[in-house]
Amino acid sequence: MITTPDNDNNFDGPMIFIIIGKGYESDASEGIDLHIMLKAPDDDTAVREALNALADEGFIEADLDQIGMLTEVPAEEPHASAYQGAIEGEVAIIRFN
Repeated sequence: MITTPDNDNNFDGPMIFIIIGKGYESDASEGIDLHIMLKAPDDDTAVREALNALADEGFIEADLDQIGMLTEVPAEEPHASAYQGAIEGEVAIIRFN
């Protein structure tokens, strides 16, 4: 997997993306609010990997509303540990029930 940015922003640290959306575990289920954090070389790859991780977790559908890149390490949980997991190559999914 490519881990260096493929854009002209020349970001010095790893590119950690946060994706905000809603996931659905069945056709009749009410959506679950989600934050997904992961390391990727670009936003297209980040979205693709996030959708694959959601499918692996049993989600059948997802509405991804926003994507952004984190420029600072989050100080509060659960985002701080999710950020650390993303640095280590995991796709961190935070559920808000």
